[in-house]
Parts: sequence; structure tokens; C-alpha cells
Amino acid sequence: HKDRIVFLHSVEEGPANQSYGLQVAQLAGVPAGVIRAAHRYLVMLEQEGAARSRQGDLFAAPPPADTEDRAHAAIERLREVDPDALTPREALDALYQLKRLLESPRE
Repeated sequence: HKDRIVFLHSVEEGPANQSYGLQVAQLAGVPAGVIRAAHRYLVMLEQEGAARSRQGDLFAAPPPADTEDRAHAAIERLREVDPDALTPREALDALYQLKRLLESPRE
């Protein structure tokens, strides 16, 4: 088949169930080390994708605007806490403060 690509499968309309980029790169002569590194990266991306939740509903109501602000405030407050320096009562109070920060709008 001198200098010609011969397709042994028919091409059909619609998405493929997987990407063939690595196989095409291999056929194109990309070095094996690059293919292996790309394969490791692909596996990592696929694992991350499976671990993530599915895409949210485009038409769902957005979360309240201040939710992110409250989360940041709680995180900052948590960073300020030294758990080793707290009494059990102070630790409980700090926990309730964090809970209030997350549950109610910031004033």
C-alpha cells in the first residue's frame, strides 16, 4: 500500500467511545517514551474524570451568591485556630462559630 493510508474499518457518523490519539501518534512515529508519558497522563485524567461528579444542570438555580464568601470566611477562621491551644470548651465554641459562619449569611 505504498505511502497510502488504508482504513480497514468504515467511518460512521457520531461520537467514538474512546479517543485514538495515542494510536495515531504511535503510527505517526512519535517516540515510545512520549507515548508512554501521554498514556500515563491519559489514565490520570480518566481517573479524575470518573471521580468527579457529573456536569451540573445548566438550568439549575445557581447557589446563593454569598455561599462562596461564607466558605472562605469559615476557612480563614479555621486557619486561625490552633487546636492544640484550645480547651475542650473552646474547641466546641470554635466549632459552633464555624457552623454559624457556614449556615447564615454574613452580616
